[in-house]
Amino acid sequence: MSNKKTGKIIAVHSYKGGTGKTLLSVNLAATFAKQGKNVCLIDLDFRAPSLFSVLKAEDSNKWFNDYLNDGCDAPNALIDMSSKLPGSGKFSVGLANPSTEAMRDMSAKDRKWEMRALGRLLALRNSLLESGGFDYIVFDTSPGLQYSSINAIVASDLVIVATTGDRSDVDGTRRMLREMYDLFEKKTGLVVNKVLDAGSKTKQEEMDIKAKTVYQVPLLGLVPCFCDILRAEGDLIFVRDKPDHPFTKIMGEIAKKIDNSQVK
Repeated sequence: MSNKKTGKIIAVHSYKGGTGKTLLSVNLAATFAKQGKNVCLIDLDFRAPSLFSVLKAEDSNKWFNDYLNDGCDAPNALIDMSSKLPGSGKFSVGLANPSTEAMRDMSAKDRKWEMRALGRLLALRNSLLESGGFDYIVFDTSPGLQYSSINAIVASDLVIVATTGDRSDVDGTRRMLREMYDLFEKKTGLVVNKVLDAGSKTKQEEMDIKAKTVYQVPLLGLVPCFCDILRAEGDLIFVRDKPDHPFTKIMGEIAKKIDNSQVK
């Protein structure tokens, strides 16, 4: 009998845009790959695709849209980008088609199509985790309660919710967690981004209490408001390009918690 751990599907989600959701998705996947894990990062934000640009992918005829449209199997919808990252892990990506026509097409899908798409996402457990040898699939989802993001949550083993201290984000995230996440009974962890004084013990204790009382989910990490991340404007994969940066260390700690199954 094999002792290989079963792979995990992780959805990175947020109540609204601007929380750093894609930053977390890319750098979490890159962290796992640097550690020798085989990782597949998939862009499910079909209304505003960004991984194509962030990863500086070359023009491609392989889109994850095609897989969800039943136009190809899952491995053929992926691009191997392992050479872009250090480490021994395999790093593959499923890119959302960034063309205006493709975005318009995906926005017009009806509920029947979304139900079929959910089946295709659920099938990734067999085609990529079990048969494909991947340790992790990371979904970069659409913010809010789009069908595509709900499908990603349903298909995942763990949801990482990215949020900030903005009042509307706090209220919306809390409501989303209680009204939708409780319904699906998903393991959920919180990452609070753009936090002032995030390194202080007092702030850490304050946010731990807030996670338990306001959000009622475990706190995976606090990410300070790093000016150099803002200045990079999505042009860097920090865990690759800035290995000694504090953000890289934070992502390593979050990955360790996930890998050790410390999220309940």
